[in-house]
Amino acid sequence: MKRYVLGVDIGTYSSKGVLVALDGTIKASYTVNHGVEFPKPGFAEQDANKVWWHDFVSIVKALIDKGSINPCEILAVGVSGIGPCVLPIDSEGKPLRPGILYGIDTRATEEIEYLEEKIGSDKILEITGRSKLSSQAAGPKILWIKRHEPDVFQRARWFLTSQSYIVFRLTNRAVIDVYSAAGYAPLFDIFKRQWVQEIANEILRIECLPDVFWSYEIVGCVTKEAAFETGLLEGTPVVAGTTDAAAEAISVGMSGVGDMMLMVGSSTFFVVRTPELMRSQNFWVSNFVEPNFFTVLGGTSTAGSLTKWFRDQFGELEIEKEKTQGKDAYESLAELAEKSPVGSKGLVVLPYFAGERTPIHDPASKGIIFGLTLAHTKGDIYRSVLEGVSYSIRHNLQEMSKEGVVPQRILLAGGVLKNPLWVKLIADITGFEMNIPNQQIGASFGDAFLAAMGIKEFESVQEIERWVNVRSRVQPDASWKRIYDIKYQLYLELYKRTKDLMEIIHSLQVELSGITPKADRERRD
Repeated sequence: MKRYVLGVDIGTYSSKGVLVALDGTIKASYTVNHGVEFPKPGFAEQDANKVWWHDFVSIVKALIDKGSINPCEILAVGVSGIGPCVLPIDSEGKPLRPGILYGIDTRATEEIEYLEEKIGSDKILEITGRSKLSSQAAGPKILWIKRHEPDVFQRARWFLTSQSYIVFRLTNRAVIDVYSAAGYAPLFDIFKRQWVQEIANEILRIECLPDVFWSYEIVGCVTKEAAFETGLLEGTPVVAGTTDAAAEAISVGMSGVGDMMLMVGSSTFFVVRTPELMRSQNFWVSNFVEPNFFTVLGGTSTAGSLTKWFRDQFGELEIEKEKTQGKDAYESLAELAEKSPVGSKGLVVLPYFAGERTPIHDPASKGIIFGLTLAHTKGDIYRSVLEGVSYSIRHNLQEMSKEGVVPQRILLAGGVLKNPLWVKLIADITGFEMNIPNQQIGASFGDAFLAAMGIKEFESVQEIERWVNVRSRVQPDASWKRIYDIKYQLYLELYKRTKDLMEIIHSLQVELSGITPKADRERRD
């Protein structure tokens, strides 16, 4: 009988699963697409059952069918997901509202301000490794539910993130891994690796937070009910799992100190291994998926979500061509961008279409397409979008270097690998070599590896090198450095000069959306 491990990742716009043999050979993979709900400006949500659990069940059944395997051949299950998300469930495990997504959901601005003032920057730095909170933090979003949806809050037994919900459905256990728990700032002490009662008192009962494990630890087994729904064998071990970025980092072979995983998918996210657990002003810091593995983390709010927006709004011809001729719309847009000269005829894009995470931590920031003239084409604008995201990556690398963290090797991952032009732009604009892994399955491959660790097939994440190696490298082209340097300075200056205007237009957008502004809420209180 052959033996496999199963990995499933719940992403922003799609979920993917993979069956992997213990030697790293891929038996089968399967992808399910889904959407994101944006009910109001600053809000981003997904239905936990219709999206997260539905995707998981569909993927597992498809993999068993495609792989022509018996469920008893699956030795363990690993799951990752977008995060940190906030999903309140009742004592029976039923979701009480749609899941609130990670940093692209910026609704909790007031709650961030309240907690920063109430707790103090010194205490937040002591606990989380950063002195400030951001839209990436789950704690303020739980407080938002408490303030705005008190009935939901009172009925909530646990507050879970995306992969935690899948694990709960599989095992009936409310758990989270150490890496993902750091996203529940300011509730989790990353240095002591435990929830903080003092901070929890400001937000919720500490009993509403899940138990914490390392990502590879077995936390339970597939229940009879879950086996019936998914097709998995009852009793199959399930590991705690982790956030998608951590699983993606494993999948590309991030192992040594100085290694950096740069994931460019719906958003960007990077994970850099550091020799010790540090504190940072602009970035997140965390333990990784196993003991004595430390990281600095960051990410932007948009990347592929911005190219998707562009396609949906301006790519009608390309979408129609995809329907009639089968040619991918993104490929057609990339061909238009290829025809645009280096620098996209002077256009500069600020990719802050969903606020921004690191390094500026500004949920009120807005997207800008600057420098438009009647001479610009669709291809010029699309290329400038790709450049804009690349500048945001350079901005993160620059600010990180000021804190003494300079990656020695960048391992590129995510949907960006389908776009060679974008990969080249990232290399040229940042000045760093991009290392491309030999497999591009993504986070689900890392989930499968964690599942294998759970059943003792591997002792450490560093053994991922038995499954993964670098396939190719993309070198930066120094001949365009002067142009990109000039445009990068314009990129930085554009945000500085429009920041105040962004705050004004953000307030107007909030008012026009029907969200009760702060003054009115305080009046009613």
